[in-house]
Amino acid sequence: MSVDVMKRAALFVLLVLAQTMILGRIHLFGFATPLLYVYFVILFPRNYPKWAILLWSFAMGLVIDIFTNTPGLAAASMTLIAVVQPYYLEMFVSREDFEELQPSVKNLGMVKYLYYSAVLTMLYCIVFFTLEMFSFFDLGDWLRCMVGSSVITMVLIMTFEIVDSKRS
Repeated sequence: MSVDVMKRAALFVLLVLAQTMILGRIHLFGFATPLLYVYFVILFPRNYPKWAILLWSFAMGLVIDIFTNTPGLAAASMTLIAVVQPYYLEMFVSREDFEELQPSVKNLGMVKYLYYSAVLTMLYCIVFFTLEMFSFFDLGDWLRCMVGSSVITMVLIMTFEIVDSKRS
């Protein structure tokens, strides 16, 4: 088994444990829940096989769904951003960049990485909370959940990225 698969599997387990044991119990102001497992899809490097991104992301969503009792919500949302991620990442890298570019603050720069990860996180939250509520009857509640969860998730993602860039 390759080192990349082992690292990715370790990150998978770490994010699932963090989400199900700690982060899933946090609901700031009653609506903002950190959804850090989105970071898993954000980290896929350039030219990673698209089928593998889909498989990893669907598996992550399915495991999260099983542990958090959200039947199909995380799996559908993770699969959607897994479809978008490789094409969206290409907008932020030039053709001259090396083939296995890992999206990070160090490689893309702070502004580009913030925009890249924020759009994917927001897309995830829009799909997740739309499927969860399955109506726009309470638009205010939907917006609070979506924006609050996106913001707190982005704060966590950027914290990890800044710490990682300082460490390297």
